[in-house]
Amino acid sequence: MRFCNIVISSTAIFASAFLPHTGLYAQQADGTATMASPVQQIPEAPTPQIEIAMSANPQSLQQTQTQTPAQTPDQSSPSSSSSSQSSQQQTDAQKTQKETAADQLKEQETQRVAGVMATFNTTRNRDALPLSSRQKFQLFFKGAFDPWPFGLSAFVAGIGQAEDSTPEWGGGTEGYAKRFGAGYTDYFMGNFFGNAVLPSLLHEDPRYFQKGSGKPINRFLWAASSTVWCKRDKGGWGPNYANVGGNLIGSAIGRVYYPASDRTVSSTISDGLTVSAEGIVGAEVIEFWPDLVRYHERKKAEKQARAMNAANGQKTDAKPEDQTQK
Repeated sequence: MRFCNIVISSTAIFASAFLPHTGLYAQQADGTATMASPVQQIPEAPTPQIEIAMSANPQSLQQTQTQTPAQTPDQSSPSSSSSSQSSQQQTDAQKTQKETAADQLKEQETQRVAGVMATFNTTRNRDALPLSSRQKFQLFFKGAFDPWPFGLSAFVAGIGQAEDSTPEWGGGTEGYAKRFGAGYTDYFMGNFFGNAVLPSLLHEDPRYFQKGSGKPINRFLWAASSTVWCKRDKGGWGPNYANVGGNLIGSAIGRVYYPASDRTVSSTISDGLTVSAEGIVGAEVIEFWPDLVRYHERKKAEKQARAMNAANGQKTDAKPEDQTQK
């Protein structure tokens, strides 16, 4: 009952506010006023437009309803859109860095000393980007199957054959083959662990970063320290555990195919350290080889200049003052 009273009072208030203020009397055409019935006074409720549309063309309403969700604007928050943009920028930056590192690696894979000695593990760019684990293995296999290590192993095996090192292997073709196989296997296993496996696990850079300028003594010490000091993938520098550890692991594996007389702890450590010392010699050659090339080119240019002056009938040792006096 209370609810009915509220509905009736609300309806009365709505009628008094929105109905025309003409009263309950209607003006006839002859001027007499007559009482208008409540039914005639209250206008009919307007027909909803939605019903008219449905009765006129029900298919248009269905099309409108189906198109409405497609026309709904994107309600994604600005924070989500900004986060997606930042993640996309990070992905592009990582892709660009990876491509740049790959381009730098391609340049390294063409480097040689005297056109023969492969120096793929050397870079002249002190700010070179770090290599991924895949690129470290790629760099190792590129150098391991290059003709240079095979030629070097053949040369060392010939020296061992002449000196009759490891006499248990004997001489002749069989002895040479054993020495050649042992030499190349030492190279392969030492570099596999020292330049690929351990650098990937320890996040070390297996490359030699050439100094290229400065005082000769500083450059000499720089190259010598590369055996025990290297660059990290994060940009810092620290002990070269991978190189020394790889040489020792390769020497330990070599005990399997070396004679029983060489299967001792002392010979294993001695061979590992010997390979590390050979790495110092190689770094020194790589560091100062460009200087030797420039020196040779300068001497060659001076010789050509003297030959041209001699051909023109000029004395190469004459000074400008002497020519002026004459």
